[in-house]
Amino acid sequence: MKNLQRTVRAWEMLTKRMPGGVSSPIRAGKAIGISPPVMARGDGAWIEDVDGNRYIDCCMSWGALLHGHAHPAVVAAAHNAVERGSTFGTATMSEGALAEALCEAMPSMDMVRFVSTGTESTMSAVRLCRAATGREKVIKFKGHYHGHADQFLVSAGSGVASLPQASSQGIPPEFVQHTICLPFNDVEALDRCFDEIGEAIAAVIIEPIAANMGVVPSDNQFLHRLQKRVSAANSLLIFDEVVTGFRVARGGAQELYGMAPDITCLGKIIGGGFPAAAFGGRRELMELLSPLGNVYQAGTLSGNPVAMSAGIAALSLSQHPEFYRDLETAADALFRPVQEYITSHHLNACVQWCGSMGTLFFGATAVKGRGEERLDAERYRRFFLFMLERGVYLPLAQNEAWFLSSSHKKGEIEYVRSSIIDFLSKGAS
Repeated sequence: MKNLQRTVRAWEMLTKRMPGGVSSPIRAGKAIGISPPVMARGDGAWIEDVDGNRYIDCCMSWGALLHGHAHPAVVAAAHNAVERGSTFGTATMSEGALAEALCEAMPSMDMVRFVSTGTESTMSAVRLCRAATGREKVIKFKGHYHGHADQFLVSAGSGVASLPQASSQGIPPEFVQHTICLPFNDVEALDRCFDEIGEAIAAVIIEPIAANMGVVPSDNQFLHRLQKRVSAANSLLIFDEVVTGFRVARGGAQELYGMAPDITCLGKIIGGGFPAAAFGGRRELMELLSPLGNVYQAGTLSGNPVAMSAGIAALSLSQHPEFYRDLETAADALFRPVQEYITSHHLNACVQWCGSMGTLFFGATAVKGRGEERLDAERYRRFFLFMLERGVYLPLAQNEAWFLSSSHKKGEIEYVRSSIIDFLSKGAS
């Protein structure tokens, strides 16, 4: 067993002044029933906890680190920027440079507005769409996470059959009454909703490749049907690519699906490991934002030069023509043999992956996102502990995505893969 004495003391200190000892709930490890290691440093594909235990990191700060921990080019860019001043509350040239890079990579965007978090990005995008259409209703999909703004914390899969309910305390019913939650990848439910209230729908927001319910891609027919219905209703389509942007391809999921959403939300990778996010779209929509239009949005640290400079460096490192092919090759080397083992041994599990992100699900042979799956949380808990003891750090819940980076080398991929298959072969699955 690993020595976690300092980790125990660290949690005593953290929980004294912070609810659950964390700044984001998933970090507390409630889904697996333990207080997980407290990390102290990272380098490439590895992280080290306060007790000095080292782990191959398959979480990568929930996908934000495309190039691993403390990549020298990203560190140098951030260091050079902070030496000149960490924030000014004014326009800077680094914002313009990163904005140009984002719009070049995703032609659906003519202009972008920088914010600091994915939540700010999605909530601002919805506000913009409501102003542009003069409508109130917004559709989201069950299992899709768009941040913790009140309007997104909805638990309802019944579409327009009943009023939605907030999935968190502290949210008045009025705050979610205009949010409709539909089952994911369900064409019939989508058509039924648009047939009934299409003229009232301001926008549809979707993770084109869901990552916060585990990796569940959109069905191609479903996604293109969605775009058709949105366009016919004169509504607007928001792609939440906070996770998938610059992760599954340089042009994000919209490049893979050959689509051009009206608004794109970005985060994680575009900050190079620092807090940064953005939303962008066609010029006529974006010019509705203040100071040009009457849609207000602001933020003191939005577009701060440290995050912008780190983001520019991170995106520059991924410009090589073979970069994403190499990432996909690494993911295939990890996930494909695991799925082949599962299939050949008729196990009640599956691996789903896209680009350099994936999820190993226990309790289902396929996850389509419509809600019929009943995943085995206890089995994942045992798996997490097994892998942790082997020196592999995984997401702290089964319904989260795993992420690889360009720093994961062949030997590390092989070690993680063999550890997974070892767990499966012992009958622990």
